[in-house]
Amino acid sequence: MLMRTDPFRELDRLTQQVFGTQGRPAAMPMDAWREGDEFVVELDLPGVDPSTIDLDVERNVLTVGAERKSRVEDRQDVVAAERPAGTFSRQLILGDTLDTDAVTANYDAGVLTLRIPIREQAKPRKIEIKSSDTQQQINA
Repeated sequence: MLMRTDPFRELDRLTQQVFGTQGRPAAMPMDAWREGDEFVVELDLPGVDPSTIDLDVERNVLTVGAERKSRVEDRQDVVAAERPAGTFSRQLILGDTLDTDAVTANYDAGVLTLRIPIREQAKPRKIEIKSSDTQQQINA
């Protein structure tokens, strides 16, 4: 069976995944790292009203949703409209070592910062080794 490939279709698909479309904007860019006894996630949400941000945790899946309203939609003389508007959503799968009951969130200067503590049971700890061997002192 002969299959035709369209290289431009693949380029369009890749471009839509990276930059999004008018109906479906691109995903929220994020950085994540461990800082001491907690896991930190920063998501870029410039121009988003904090009241539209929604955080949900179900089992070990954290869902972040937000909405950015268009400011040029009803304007007549729009020269450029490149900033995506609409509803954004992103899901993060969290490991069992994180305490999803104690997630804190802060939104400042267009960046949503999530801090997720590491569970006490998952923190490294020293285990004392006991020995039942008794040492005898030999006198010569």
